[in-house]
Amino acid sequence: MGSRSSQRCRVPHEQPLWVRDLRRTLGRRIHDQRMDRGHTQEDLAEMTDIDRRTLQRIEAGESDPRYGDLVLIADALGVPLAELVR
Repeated sequence: MGSRSSQRCRVPHEQPLWVRDLRRTLGRRIHDQRMDRGHTQEDLAEMTDIDRRTLQRIEAGESDPRYGDLVLIADALGVPLAELVR
């Protein structure tokens, strides 16, 4: 398979607008939680072993994070996963 299949996050092209809005809301929650704790994206990347560019895309609502990545992010930020995805 090509390099495209090795990307951590992908955005399906045919999603309804409301799904895109929810993804952006999730990204804002992650961003806000990270900022509240005084972490940079680089800090969070190191704490989760998720590429910084991937975190940037997640926070911007540009990509759908994997469940495992969300669990790692929530753990690193010290918040319940449910709080991020509510």
